[in-house]
Amino acid sequence: MLITVTRTGGFAGGQRSVSLETECRSDGPELERLAELALSGEGPVGLDPVPDGFSYVVHVDSKLVNLQDPYLTDEQRQLIDAVLAADTA
Repeated sequence: MLITVTRTGGFAGGQRSVSLETECRSDGPELERLAELALSGEGPVGLDPVPDGFSYVVHVDSKLVNLQDPYLTDEQRQLIDAVLAADTA
């Protein structure tokens, strides 16, 4: 499963994008589980963005979901944190 997280916004207004393939990773099954749960429910719609907050586009294979801080489920936050952390490992 290919997972890509693109984060925009924040204080500096920058953009960061990280992709990872779960197939050969020891934590792959857990990331795939989180991805399925993260895609099952988009964040609340119609809520105003938080000043200096982050927005996310999460691509899982051919599916995508748009998310925004602080309106993330626990699974969405865990997935985003894990994918972004993989770029620094």
